[in-house]
Amino acid sequence: MTSASADEYVLDTPTVRAFIADVRAAIARAASAEAACDAIRPRFAALLDDPDWLASEYRRDAPESGMGGGIGQWLLFRAADRSLTLFSLVVPAGAQTPVHDHLAWGLVGLYRGTQDEEIYAPAPGGDGGGLELRERRALAPGDFYALLPPRDDIHRVRTTSPETSVSIHLLTNDTGCVWRHAYEPESGAVRPFRSGWVNVACEEDPPERPRRGFGGVTG
Repeated sequence: MTSASADEYVLDTPTVRAFIADVRAAIARAASAEAACDAIRPRFAALLDDPDWLASEYRRDAPESGMGGGIGQWLLFRAADRSLTLFSLVVPAGAQTPVHDHLAWGLVGLYRGTQDEEIYAPAPGGDGGGLELRERRALAPGDFYALLPPRDDIHRVRTTSPETSVSIHLLTNDTGCVWRHAYEPESGAVRPFRSGWVNVACEEDPPERPRRGFGGVTG
């Protein structure tokens, strides 16, 4: 079991520690999630622009993970109270995530490769009417955006580059271990999922128990 009594710097480097310290200071000063994201933007942009800070082991796909499609979600930092995580999401060429939510605010940016992102919203009328595609955008290295639920929280990403894409996520929950939702946009069907971390077990699971995934889809 992983102790929740202390911060976890899985990637423990001066760059990560300085970044997290700056993020915490910005959050403490901000009057809202949106203001905090705005304050963090310059430091997040610098992190995406730094070619050396992310070790190669956190840039690789994970055929052995429970997420399917070779998609790997690598924890880099987790706060002791689980209120903040920094992680890399690695999606092989030709693979895509399902439509899913995050249940947290924060910043997401592309570090390597290229991606298409589809952002969804409940269809007019709701009540099982499914989701509608609200926006589609192409992402290149250095591009990033704020997640501010409920406005931007439901999306799907697909790697469009010949090489694996790597995105960096700074979110305000223990994203790999909280139960979230995966969606079927056409039918409106929703199912719970927990993505897990490739490199760290969730506390209530013994290490040998398979981590639940969101069934990454290829094609």
